[in-house]
Amino acid sequence: MPHVVMLTADAERDLSDIFRYISRQDGPAQAGAVLDRLEAAVRSLSSLPGRGNFPPELERIGVRAFREIHEVPWRILYQVHGRKVFVLCILDARRDVQAQLQERMLR
Repeated sequence: MPHVVMLTADAERDLSDIFRYISRQDGPAQAGAVLDRLEAAVRSLSSLPGRGNFPPELERIGVRAFREIHEVPWRILYQVHGRKVFVLCILDARRDVQAQLQERMLR
């Protein structure tokens, strides 16, 4: 039985921000294609959500409650609770991920 995948408000905001940014830079068609790739990666978590690795920035401080998958250049961070997968955020791996995580914690 597949897991239920849910996006948090932060993850939904990330997708929206990514779409807007790429739309301005490269046009809505390219933004739509990127969004399709990211949404497909998110949907793929419904089967085998344990396949993702532990984010090294969190694992270094002993936090192993979160996992991530990659859809280059983005990192999709999520947490599994029973049969539910909560997508927490979608981060740009080209930027300092640790700084992005700290910034989110301070919001």
